[in-house]
Amino acid sequence: MTVTRHLVLRGRVQGVGFRQAMQREALARGCTGWVRNRRDGSVEAVVQGAPEAVESLVAWARRGPPAARVDELRESAAEGEAAREYASFDWLPTA
Repeated sequence: MTVTRHLVLRGRVQGVGFRQAMQREALARGCTGWVRNRRDGSVEAVVQGAPEAVESLVAWARRGPPAARVDELRESAAEGEAAREYASFDWLPTA
């Protein structure tokens, strides 16, 4: 079984290596999807994989890399185009 979750993180999450660290953590857990910065200062991600792997990555994202400070993490089921199947875990351009 595979789950796909949409995440939006707020706090000190840009300029602290969050995207690179999240990609590394996702790949280590066998997750696919993507991560990107948002113009409003947040980080957005779609994470797909086995339920335990996705849960583990979401738990990591609540803390983030050492220089980050995550004040808020909103998690929901991915919908529409975001709910498709992913082959890798990528960085997307800022939106």
